This record gives sequence, structure tokens and C-alpha cells, in this order.
Amino acid sequence: MASRQQVQSLTEEAICPICIDFFTDPVILNCGHNFCRSCISQCWEKKEINSCPECREEFAERNFRINRALANLAEKTRRLTVNREGKESHLHCEKHQEELKLFCATDKKLICLICRDSQEHQSHNFVAIKEAVQLYREQLKSSLGSLTEKKWAVREKELTQKLNISEVREQSSSLQTHITSEFSKMHQILTEKEQRLLRDLREEEERILEQMEENLREIQENLNSIEEKLSKLQKQMKQKDELIFLREEARQKRRISEEKHKISTADFSLSVGRFRGPLQYTAWREMIAFINTAPASLTLDPNTANPWLILSEEQTSVSLGDKQQRVPDNPERFDIWGCVLASEGFASGRHYWEVEVGNKTCWGLGVARESADRKKRINRKPETGYWILWLEPGRGYFVGTSPSSTPFTPSVNPRKIGVFLDYEGGQVSFYNADNMSHLHTFTHTFTERIFPIFSPGSNDGGKNIAPLTICQINGHKQIQPNFAQRLPVSRQL
Repeated sequence: MASRQQVQSLTEEAICPICIDFFTDPVILNCGHNFCRSCISQCWEKKEINSCPECREEFAERNFRINRALANLAEKTRRLTVNREGKESHLHCEKHQEELKLFCATDKKLICLICRDSQEHQSHNFVAIKEAVQLYREQLKSSLGSLTEKKWAVREKELTQKLNISEVREQSSSLQTHITSEFSKMHQILTEKEQRLLRDLREEEERILEQMEENLREIQENLNSIEEKLSKLQKQMKQKDELIFLREEARQKRRISEEKHKISTADFSLSVGRFRGPLQYTAWREMIAFINTAPASLTLDPNTANPWLILSEEQTSVSLGDKQQRVPDNPERFDIWGCVLASEGFASGRHYWEVEVGNKTCWGLGVARESADRKKRINRKPETGYWILWLEPGRGYFVGTSPSSTPFTPSVNPRKIGVFLDYEGGQVSFYNADNMSHLHTFTHTFTERIFPIFSPGSNDGGKNIAPLTICQINGHKQIQPNFAQRLPVSRQL
């Protein structure tokens, strides 16, 4: 006789994973999984894609084959289960030793007739065992169906998460390649500069040493000549014959007067200033010409400036004035928001610029597309054509996002902001230019010219009258703007 474990194992093989009941007219799919014909047909009617509910394999056509062997196994298992249930159904009450014939729905337990009439089960609801089995089988089937749906929902999330992980790894690999490439270019520039300086130093060393060796040979020849004359003089001093002494003395004086001994002591030295000067700064100045995305020298466009703003003579700084300027109300001018655009717009390439914010308590920086609205109160977010980072007095730092702005807190308050635009890469990034720490990045697909935008902000009760200044890269010197004196006026950023 089959054991309980054997019956359980056969039952699991004979159960349809969709209806959770014994197979009825079972069919097998191309992937090898089995289902009731009606179950798989109803499942496919609800979906546009023909796929296996078990392994999710997709099929071009709704093809399946009748599995007669599984149908016979399911029928035999059903009979075996019914027979075993029939034999095991005659269980007895442990308390009264009577046959268990009822199911107490209130206590969720099998009871005998004596239990039904006892005080313990008074006013309880009773159901026939077969009815209870059918009821709970339907509930179990519903629960299993719900869990099956949840299982596939979780599997879809699992697949999505795996795809996201793969994308992050691919993106990281791409960024690693980009970083390595960018630094390789700088390494190449520095290496070439180093090798060039070392070559020039060697050539100068050889040239100077050659001159110094030549000069040394001349000195040694002069020394030999002097020593020879000195020897002759010493011999003359030893001459005792007065006539011969006087005759040799006369000859010696004539030779000395005729000869001129030139002993050169020329000073030759290496160009220390060239090879021990500010080498790092010199290399940096040379790298600027070759580095892609070197700091851009921007100027402000007075035709876009809000009438309350004052630009420096060099058009590199902007501040809030104490009265409106008399300027034409041209279409490109901002009339409510106190800001100004740069004269330079970008429709390609990578660009970087820096802005001095110092101790200002209110300001706004970023980029704007050329067609962005400038004639009303502006909602600063990408949907309206603005990619902005700003500081509000007493509230902190924000970036313009949808549906509302997003606050953030930098590790240190920046005194200089760097803005990076990668047009083809669809990136606008902000940095604390003091230490180049990253603040925020927008991503977008640009389709028109993009302009840097600047807002000096409100005067914050006189605390924010300092100008907003573009850092001009001109021999690494920042051009200092000139401003006329002005009184603080309250204006909104």
C-alpha cells in the first residue's frame, strides 16, 4: 500500500499550477511544462503575449500537445487520494471517542455529535465535513492563485532590478573609460612638458660645459706660459755675470712689452630661473590651451538684464541696483525675475565656467534655453527651460526640479560655483569650485542653444549687496569689476 509520502509526491505531480487541482485534459507546452487545457487557454486569452506561466518562455503560436500519460497519472492519483481519504476519514473524537462528523466553523476544528451538543460549542456554526473541505479548498485555491500572481509580479521586479544593476555596471565601466582617457591626456601633456624641459636642460648643460672647457684650456695654456717665464726669471736671478744679467734683463723687458697675456674668467651658469621657476604654474598655463573644457571667459548680455540690475563696465559682474534703469523693453529682456544671460550661447561641445558668490546670502546660477519665457514670474525647472541652483536667505540651497524644488545641504558653503555643460552628453552639473566637490547634476536632451544665466538675488535687508562675479581666466588673474556706489533695495530672486 502506498505511504502518505508517496501519495503526497504523486499528488504534487498531478496538480495543475494554475487551478491548483488535479489535471483535467492536461496539455504540454514546448518548454515542457503542463497545464489543464482550459487553464492555459484562459490564461492566454488575458495576455497579448503567449508565454509559459511557469518559466515565462514566449511562443510565436499557441501550440500545445495532449499529455495522455499525465492524464492517466492524474486520474489514478485522484482515485488513490479519494480512497485514502475515505479510509482516513473515520477519525474519532479524542474526548468522546465518537466518529468526527462535523466541522465547527467558529473554532475551526472537527467535532463529533456529542461535541456539537455540549456547552463548549453552544451557538457555534457547524458545517458538514465535505462542505468544509470544498469551502476551504476554494479559499486555498484563491490564495494560491493570488500568491502566484504576486510571485510573477516579484519576478518582474527582480528582472527589472537585474537590468538596472546591469545598466549601472555598464555606465560605471563607461565612466571609468572616460576618466582614464581624460587623465591620460593630461598625463601625456605633462610628460611631454617634462621631457622637453629635461632635453633643454641637457642641451644647455652641454653648451655651457663646452664653453667652460674651452675657457679652461685657455687658462691652462696661459698658466704654462707664465710658469715658463717664471722659470727663466729664476735662472736670470742666479746669473752672477753682471754684463750677461743686464743683457738678459733688457731682452726680457722687450718680450714682456711685446706680449699680452689674457686670462679669461668668464662666468657661465645655467638658466636657473627657467628650470627652477614656477614649473607647476607654467605647466598649468600650457595645459589650458590643450585641455578640453577649459574655463570659459564669459561676459554678460546687457540686452537681457532685468531693469533693476547693474552690470560692471567689463560686463563680468552683476548686482542689484536701487532703482530701475531706463532700458528698452526688448523681447529678450527679463522683466520680473532679476537675472541676466551671458552673451555667449552654446549649441554643442563641453563648457565650464566659475562664478564668485563669496558671502552672498541669495543668488541663482545655471543655464536656460534660448526660447525660455522671460516675461513673467518664472517657475525655475527643466520643463520651463531652466536648469538652476540657488540660495535663499534663511532657507538654504535648492535645485529646480519637478514638481517642486529640491533642497540640499553641501558639506561646506561654497564661495565659488563651477557650472559644467555637456551639450551632446545632456548634462548640467554644479560644483563647489573651491574644492571641486559635486553639488548636483541635471540630465536632459538639448535641442536648442543654451545660455548661462545669473541672478544676484535680493538684497536681504542690506546683507546681500555684493555683486555676482564671473571668474575671468586671463593668465589665471580674475578681473576685478568697478561699480558705482548704490543703496540696498529689497528685490525678489
